[in-house]
Amino acid sequence: MKKIMLSVAPVSASDTDINPRKIADDVIECWKLGASMVHLHVRDVHGKLTPDMTLMDETIRYIREACDIVVEISTGGVSDLTIKERVQPCYAPYTEAVSLNVGSVNLGKAVYQNPIDDVEYCVGELIREDKRPEIEVFELGMINTVHELDEKFHFVDPILFALVFGHGGEMPATENALRHMKEYLYETFPDEGKVLWGYTEANRKDLKMVGKALDMGAVSLRLGFEDSNYLENGVQCTTNAELIKAAAELLREKDMEPMTSDEVRQMLKIKAL
Repeated sequence: MKKIMLSVAPVSASDTDINPRKIADDVIECWKLGASMVHLHVRDVHGKLTPDMTLMDETIRYIREACDIVVEISTGGVSDLTIKERVQPCYAPYTEAVSLNVGSVNLGKAVYQNPIDDVEYCVGELIREDKRPEIEVFELGMINTVHELDEKFHFVDPILFALVFGHGGEMPATENALRHMKEYLYETFPDEGKVLWGYTEANRKDLKMVGKALDMGAVSLRLGFEDSNYLENGVQCTTNAELIKAAAELLREKDMEPMTSDEVRQMLKIKAL
C-alpha cells in the first residue's frame, strides 16, 4: 500500500494572535489523525515574521511533550527580514527540515523576493547544519534553478519538492498546470529516485486537485490554515485536525495510507529522534 506524507501548516499568515499552547494542541491532534510533518514560520505574538525563536521554542517544546511529528521550519515568507535573519531556524536543534524558496514571484499583490545570492546563502547554511530542504517551487524556471543549485551544493537525495499552486500571480491550481510542473521536474531530474514531489494549494476551496495530485504520483500533501481552511464544497473548518482527517480519509479511499513520522525520516534520510 502506497504511503503519503501529510504535512500540516497550521498557522494562517493573517493570524495576529500566536499562542504556542493552542498551536501545539492543534498539531498534536493532527499527528494523531495522520500528519507526519508540521510546517511552521517563526512569528512573534502578533503574527509578524521574526528571527526571534522564543515563541517557536515554546511551541516545539509543547509538541515534543506529546508526539514525534517531523518539525519543518520555514526560511521564507513575505517580509523585510534579511537572509541571515530568515535562516535562524537552521540553527535550532529541533529543526529537522526547512522549507527553501529558490526564486522571486508575485504572490497576490505582494512580491516574494528570493534573489539568488540569498538563496545560495540559505542553501549553504541548511547543508552545513544538516537540515533537509523541502523546496517550494511556484514556476517552471525554479525547477531549473534547483538543478543548478544541486550541481553546486549537492543536496542529499532524494530532493523533496513542494509544487505550489493557487496564489494570485503564479501557477493556477489546475490539472494541466500540475502536469506541466511534474513533466518538467522529471525532464530536469531524469535519474530514478533523485526527486520526490508533493502538492500545496493556496486559496483552496475543495479537495479536487488534492485528489488529482495523488492520482498523478504525489508523495506528500500539505494542508492547513496557512493555505486554506476549506474542506469540500466550500465548507470551512475550525481546526486543522478536520483537514488532516479529511485528507487521511481521501488516502484510504485511494488505497493509500499516511506515513508515520519515522517513515518520513527514513524517506528523507533524517536522523531518528
